Amino acid sequence: MSSLSQNAAALLLTAIASLVALPALAAQPKAVAQAPVQKISMLGGKFSFSLPKGFTATPLSAGDVAQGTAGAAGTMYSNATTRTVVITAENTLVDGANVKDNDTAFLDTTFANFAVQKTKALPDAKILGEQSLTQKTTGLGLRQLDTKATQGGGPTLDTTLIGASGTRMAVVQIISRASDQAGHEALVKQIASGK
Repeated sequence: MSSLSQNAAALLLTAIASLVALPALAAQPKAVAQAPVQKISMLGGKFSFSLPKGFTATPLSAGDVAQGTAGAAGTMYSNATTRTVVITAENTLVDGANVKDNDTAFLDTTFANFAVQKTKALPDAKILGEQSLTQKTTGLGLRQLDTKATQGGGPTLDTTLIGASGTRMAVVQIISRASDQAGHEALVKQIASGK
C-alpha cells in the first residue's frame, strides 16, 4: 500500500474520529426545525449536495501540523430532532499528489486502509457493506463504507463517503440512530447522488 494512501486514510480517520459528538445533540439550546436547507459544496464543486431542513452547522477546528492534518477544514451538521450528524471534511493530499476524479487505484487503496483503521478505532464496529459509486452528473468516484457501532452512548448506523479530485480529498460521514434505518438510508442516498 502506498504511503500516500496510508497517509490519506490516516488523515480521514483522524479528522472524523475526533469530531463525533453525538451527546452534544441533546444539549442543543433551541429547536432546529426552523434551520434552512444546507447546501454543501466540496472538491471545487464536484461533490455537492443539500441537507434537509433541521440541520445546524458547527465549524470544526482546523487541522494540526503535528497530527498530519494541516490544512484540513470541516463542518459538523447536526439535527437534534432526528439525532443525526453529518460531518464533512476536506484536505490537501500529501506530497503534492494529484488524482483523477475517479481514480480507482487511489480510491480503492485509500478506502481499504480506512476501513481497517475504522474498525480498529471502534471496537464493536461491524461492517455492513462497501460500495464503489460514480456520480452521474460529475463523474466523481466515491467509495462508501456502511458500519454499525456504539457511538455517543448507543447503537448507531454510520456511513462514510470518500472522494478525491486533483489535489484534494473529501470525506462525508453520516451518523444516525440504529433505530432510524430508513431515514439513514434516505439521507445517504441523497448525499451520494449529489441532490
